[in-house]
Amino acid sequence: MDDVTTTLAVPPTESAAALRLRPWRPDDLPALVAAHRDPMLRQRLTTSLTDEAEARQWLAAQEAGWQSATRFSFAVLAEDDQTPLGHVGMKVVTADMAEVGYWTAAHARGRGIATRALETTSQWALHTQDLVRLTRLDLLHAENNPASCRVAEKCGYVLHDLLPPAPPAFPTSGHRHVRTPLGN
Repeated sequence: MDDVTTTLAVPPTESAAALRLRPWRPDDLPALVAAHRDPMLRQRLTTSLTDEAEARQWLAAQEAGWQSATRFSFAVLAEDDQTPLGHVGMKVVTADMAEVGYWTAAHARGRGIATRALETTSQWALHTQDLVRLTRLDLLHAENNPASCRVAEKCGYVLHDLLPPAPPAFPTSGHRHVRTPLGN
């Protein structure tokens, strides 16, 4: 991933330090595997990494996504640290729409990291980046995940519709939140 250089800055707030978003790198492998050992994270994700081999494949897919402008994944880091605290990314689904997703490592939850990272990435995706023209971002989450609902709403994603279960990837009902450039 050496030739992928997009880095986004998340400014500090009164109660939280600045964050930095950058593409995932091979040296993030230990933090990625450690984060995916969290039972809550495994329960919420459609793709859970169980070992280093799967994590390497995931990292390679993220790099390929950047190269093909079809997937943009960022490791979320404290400004002064190299250890990822979370992830935010988007997958281009149609010519002008992408689905966004995120997670926060267990030890970093409850500090507004997901909200701040998602907001910065959403602004970048809809207003700043020039890799692909996006006019809509969709955020999908399980209905029984109120924390994701709060993050979506804080970032200007409007509840669009309720989704029926679609096993095996989505075994429970869900929400689709939508954000457009005009929405924020």
